[in-house]
Amino acid sequence: MLTTAEFLQYTEWSGIATLVFAAITVLSFIFKWGFRFRLVGTTGFMLVLTGGLFALSLAPLSRTVIPGAVRYSRVYDNGATQAVIVIPPQTSPSQVEATLRQAASDLYSFGRLGTPEQNQLTIRVRTVVHPEPGVSIPLYLGQVKRSLTNREDSQMVIEVDQDKFALLPQPTT
Repeated sequence: MLTTAEFLQYTEWSGIATLVFAAITVLSFIFKWGFRFRLVGTTGFMLVLTGGLFALSLAPLSRTVIPGAVRYSRVYDNGATQAVIVIPPQTSPSQVEATLRQAASDLYSFGRLGTPEQNQLTIRVRTVVHPEPGVSIPLYLGQVKRSLTNREDSQMVIEVDQDKFALLPQPTT
């Protein structure tokens, strides 16, 4: 992941290139070159590119990594207050809790819709067990409820259903 300093350095390089293209564009109009209008478009594109790099240098995208979290897939998300993720069946309760924290961080967005009475994002974690061939059962192992409005939610409620872990297949030795 690129840092703020790297984005700022790319902004400088892009700014210099933009100034060079602008100078060439001015020269093309003075000498009436045939491709002068193409240079106007190129200079405009460079301005937009430089502006975007500058914006990224102010606040680059960053992702929080929670230790102990396992890889998950999002299987349902209504874009507002509910989401469901799926994890492998060979997980421990501590891994489920860490994965719920990771998902709560990853799935937070300012664009999620909520109502005053429903101002929480609920993320449920499940796995799929196969008690016999041809039969699949979704098994919900826990959930996290977090605020839709506060990125650093200190009031997150994480629930891990310990009883469901007895239904998971035991690893063979």
